[in-house]
Amino acid sequence: MSTPSVPQASQRPAPGRPKDLAKRAAILEAAESLFLEHGFEGVSMDQIAARAGVSKLTVYSHFGDKDALFFEAVEHYCDKQVPSALFTPAPQQPLRERLAGIGRAVYALMTSPEAVSGFRLMCASTRADCALANRFWAAGPGHLQAGFAALLARRTTAGELAVDDPARAASQFFALLRGDLHPRLVMGCDALHGFDMEAHVAATVDVFLRAYAAGDAS
Repeated sequence: MSTPSVPQASQRPAPGRPKDLAKRAAILEAAESLFLEHGFEGVSMDQIAARAGVSKLTVYSHFGDKDALFFEAVEHYCDKQVPSALFTPAPQQPLRERLAGIGRAVYALMTSPEAVSGFRLMCASTRADCALANRFWAAGPGHLQAGFAALLARRTTAGELAVDDPARAASQFFALLRGDLHPRLVMGCDALHGFDMEAHVAATVDVFLRAYAAGDAS
């Protein structure tokens, strides 16, 4: 069984005529649903093309290969749930408000049935190596944490935070949000029954700001 390689620039479709954005979106939606239903190994490019209503050649033209399509499908789903706009510069927005908004979006993502199913698939992978899991992490949680780390770096430069390692601080914020809730969901526990999301997000922001706020920024 072949091992997927990390996507390189040479694997991306070569520049040419502008791609049909509607077809690209249909391919991504089809890939998302099929990967969740059958896992990476159980899905072929033919199935994705049929679900999207396009030719297999069109799928390859947009994404190059199945590995690259998997990476972009995961990233696309995360970007829908946690828009990149949440991490873009907005110095006029109070820090606590910004962190709470990100916390709510990430909470909604990690508790969504699709995300929980994706993590289960990664845990159940029969691959002998961790290449696919690394790709999943990089396109999903790692992608979001990188955006959040950049935000923390900007707010530190602005004097609102005292963060010496934005990547580590971002990881800690996401870990606080996950708590024991996410692993319980992955195991199939009824962890959301009676769970107070607003209180959880507020407490996460409180703990984070007590650790990293600069002066009166909290």
